[in-house]
Amino acid sequence: MTDNKRLAYSIIQFLRDQLQSGDLTSDAQESLEVAVQCLETAFSISVDNEDLAVSRTLPDIFTSAVGEEIPDVIVDSVPTSPTVEDISKAEQLKTEGNEQMKVENYQSAVDYYSKAIELNPSNAVYYCNRAAALSKLGNYTGAVQDCEKAIAFDPSYSKAYGRMGLALVSLNKYSEAVDYYKKALELDPENESYKANLSIAEQKIKDAPSPASNLMQNSQVQQLMSGMMSGSYGPVGGGGAGPAAGGGNDIAGLIQAGQQFAQQMQQQNPELIEQLRSQIRSRTPSASNEEQS
Repeated sequence: MTDNKRLAYSIIQFLRDQLQSGDLTSDAQESLEVAVQCLETAFSISVDNEDLAVSRTLPDIFTSAVGEEIPDVIVDSVPTSPTVEDISKAEQLKTEGNEQMKVENYQSAVDYYSKAIELNPSNAVYYCNRAAALSKLGNYTGAVQDCEKAIAFDPSYSKAYGRMGLALVSLNKYSEAVDYYKKALELDPENESYKANLSIAEQKIKDAPSPASNLMQNSQVQQLMSGMMSGSYGPVGGGGAGPAAGGGNDIAGLIQAGQQFAQQMQQQNPELIEQLRSQIRSRTPSASNEEQS
């Protein structure tokens, strides 16, 4: 209870200091006086109990406590910059990664680039180099993610756009790959590799089979169409007995087969589906032999 009395005494001191400041209205002064009386009554203390006083005033204690909290918030919200030593070590790790790429030890290269990123996480080159290693390992989704990070840190880094294009082509996303190759050429107009890969991606889009031809090659659709052409099935909504009676059901079967085929196309060739959607609304390149940065 003594500690509570000391706290109450400190509060009373604070309130009395406010009363003496002369900055309060008459109503505010009256309210504080009532508060002081209530505290004195509740804790059975008065301003004369100087033995309850502490070495620091309540405002001093509060200011000190707030001052200790603020630096923690700032440290948590602002990322620390790499030291000179970190930057130097990261460059050494990147060089090691490049050497591993030359001897086709791609997983080891990924590990070196990842360690470099840990030391200097805002260097676009490290992400771009790791994307190249991930592509060699067949992890094209990871390569796309690394290229996105590289571009975010350095929007003028042409190599990141070029490697993004390679990864997207490997994922059969030719339209997106074309956009990234074009951006790479805007930044590096004389790069023959970008030109060749852009041409191949554009040709891939042109060579994509039409949805009609794909649909007609589906075995279920062929069977149903053959039956309709030979007269085995009746007209839509046809009545009567025999095979003709099932005309409506066979059309429903044709629709169902088309829906199933569309789902298969979405899973196996999402790029074609995206291309068709774009139309309604309005050769795989070899990996580049360029050196690592």
